Amino acid sequence: MKALDPTVKRETVYILICTTLCSVLMQAAFLVLGKWDYTVLLGNVVGLITAVANFLLMGITVQRAVNEEPKQAARRIRASQSYRLIFQGVVLVLAAVLDVINLWVAALPLLFPRGSCDRCLIK
Repeated sequence: MKALDPTVKRETVYILICTTLCSVLMQAAFLVLGKWDYTVLLGNVVGLITAVANFLLMGITVQRAVNEEPKQAARRIRASQSYRLIFQGVVLVLAAVLDVINLWVAALPLLFPRGSCDRCLIK
């Protein structure tokens, strides 16, 4: 495997920082509302790791697909999207089954990179 492209590294760190900022805000909101407990923290950590891993895997896939023929690249990207979606689904099912993880808090960080990072103040 080739080394990780600097752009993929930089954007993954960016997603990590923005998702962490949103996660801290979510923790603070639960704390202020008096609803915070260890399941909120664990759910947030699980969701944050899943969201960043999803983005990193997407970046690696695109990095590999750039040098392939268009049809092969399209197949690779579609397969990656399917596998990453399954990965996220498995994480959420585990969060739903395990009583030590707050399912909703685990799910929210998966949405952070899709919206909040576009408007993050640090970019």
